[in-house]
Amino acid sequence: MRFEVRAVAPGQGMATLRLEAGDAADARRQAEARGLFVSAVRPLRAAPFGAVARQRCKALPLLLFSQELLALLTAGLSIVEALEALQEKEASGATRAALARLLDGLREGKRLSAVLAEQAELFPPLYTGIVRAAEGTSDLPRALARYIDYQQRIDTVRAKIVSAAIYPCILLAVGGGVSAFLITYVVPRFAEVYQGAGRTLPWMSQLLLGWGQFAGAHPGALLAGLAAAALALLWGGRRLAADGGVARLLARLPGIGARVRIYELSRLYMTLGMLCEGGINIVQAIATVQGMVSAPLQRALAAARAGVEAGLPLSDAFEANGLTTPISLRMLRVGERSGDMAPMLSQSATFYDGEISRWVERFTRTFEPLLMAAIGLVVGAIVVLLYMPIFDLAGDIA
Repeated sequence: MRFEVRAVAPGQGMATLRLEAGDAADARRQAEARGLFVSAVRPLRAAPFGAVARQRCKALPLLLFSQELLALLTAGLSIVEALEALQEKEASGATRAALARLLDGLREGKRLSAVLAEQAELFPPLYTGIVRAAEGTSDLPRALARYIDYQQRIDTVRAKIVSAAIYPCILLAVGGGVSAFLITYVVPRFAEVYQGAGRTLPWMSQLLLGWGQFAGAHPGALLAGLAAAALALLWGGRRLAADGGVARLLARLPGIGARVRIYELSRLYMTLGMLCEGGINIVQAIATVQGMVSAPLQRALAAARAGVEAGLPLSDAFEANGLTTPISLRMLRVGERSGDMAPMLSQSATFYDGEISRWVERFTRTFEPLLMAAIGLVVGAIVVLLYMPIFDLAGDIA
């Protein structure tokens, strides 16, 4: 679940972080691992729908901001001049205010990473960490380019998954709409015809016609029930998502659970590789990543980090805590032999991304025809049950 941590960063003042952690003690440990002095920890509850929408409206588009800032820095502007230019062209009041706070902090003599840390709700610890590492090498444009590439790769995989889910959702909506139309409009009219026929209907047809009569007589109650069920499912889904229950549920599904794990490992390796390429050591990189992964992965990372601090090679620590596959384990060991771990982490993530993309494509090619067949069977069953009495009558006449 998510926790809000108020802490003091040495030389930077008070900062507020939002972390994913198993409990309050775990959130405190994560913050302290980043060199912060924690003053308060409180769990974050699911916000009302309106509050969530307002928060999203106020959020800074971080990828776009990074791309524009990189373009201006590459053109030769200083960081202050670049932020001033972005503030002048920005139309959103919330974004202008965020940029103004950044400029005020820089004009006071603070480092950019310290100013970013003061707005932790807009700039995640990962972003602040790569900027802090770039300050040590005076190469902020390269760090921004690295973050942009990282975020675009994550967005590409996420977009493939979302686009693969769009067509099945459309099929479900259309199939559900057709079935609802048949049940609420067509079936009640057939029921009126059969009531005066004086014939005994098949049991399945009686059941369908009875349900259709109820739906036709109480459309308001039926719609209210459906709306209440949809809201309950939405609320339950939000609670599960906030507590990490969705990830745990998906992990238990046969076939899908393994792919969810591969996706999590891909994001983990990609993030660690980016941080290591930016000059952050592996222990600090693991501490930064811990707040971005699911609770089970957090526990595994904490144990792996303790092993690395105790002197274990990274490959052995990750293998002992279930954070590797046969391919990634070999790549990690190659990185340890060569002394250049960052490229091996990034290449492992690339391998995982390709595997996920191929699986999503195969899954959609198999699932979509099956879904169409299932919808066709449901609609066809309704039509057949409606016409079965007519078929019986025609047989008697013959």
